[in-house]
Amino acid sequence: MRGSRRLRTTVAAAAAALMLCAGTLTGCETAGSAATAPPKPRPTPKPTPVWDRSPASVAAVGDSITRAFDACSVLADCPEVSWATGTDTGVNSLALRLIGADGVAERSWNLARTGARMAELPEQMARAAAEKPELVTVMMGANDACRDRTELMTPVEEFRADFATALARLRAAAPKAQVYVSSVPDLKRLWSQGRENPMGRQVWKLGICASMLADAEDLSAPAERRRTLVRDRVVAYNAVLKEVCAKDLRCRYDGGAVFGFRFDGRQLSPWDWFHPSKDGQARLAEIAHRQVTAPEPPA
Repeated sequence: MRGSRRLRTTVAAAAAALMLCAGTLTGCETAGSAATAPPKPRPTPKPTPVWDRSPASVAAVGDSITRAFDACSVLADCPEVSWATGTDTGVNSLALRLIGADGVAERSWNLARTGARMAELPEQMARAAAEKPELVTVMMGANDACRDRTELMTPVEEFRADFATALARLRAAAPKAQVYVSSVPDLKRLWSQGRENPMGRQVWKLGICASMLADAEDLSAPAERRRTLVRDRVVAYNAVLKEVCAKDLRCRYDGGAVFGFRFDGRQLSPWDWFHPSKDGQARLAEIAHRQVTAPEPPA
């Protein structure tokens, strides 16, 4: 009897100990054992940047600004001083900065056309895509606002549709090409600078950007409303460029840098006081290079 009582006591004590271990989970390890250490977290791999700050080839699309119209001589393109793909070391174009002189000769293409409007950009983009460039520069929209009358300016939604189509054409043939999009310059700023030059005013009478530059010395309320209407349309175009570009992971808009640049007499053509001079082209190249080589913004 005494042995049975002792056995029952021992069994009851062991059961109580087991119940205690089950309730606490920790503190019941056998002698000489150690708690299992939790696994160390693996470092999160850094994502590969979408934007390559050193592309090896450049294609340029756009209008007379990218063709450097009136930068070297009157009423003529001068692509060698183009901000985008020019070879002139005084301008030091974007392509020259990125890929050097040999690269510009072999791996850059200026496909812009003087007088082009946004409706032409899809075709220019298709031609650019055929070259398989790593970077495409876009500066387009000034001619959509520069018309004989304000009523003829390109409607904003039509502008949007053409720009979106242009990007789609590029993506269809060159899905990994990067795109740098320049804002449209402030045409009213150009008017305010050139109107003080007698030669500029005479040239403007030939019909250059009449919606903004006609009757350059007229400061009446109707004339001011007309110029403001043109400027507002340019602002709307730039909003479109920003919004459409933002939907594409490999597209960078300049944030309004060209629109905000304060061109002065040194940066305007001495032949028409409207298009960028050689110095103006150099300033555009500087702006583009800062934007293209800037670190990728945080997500």
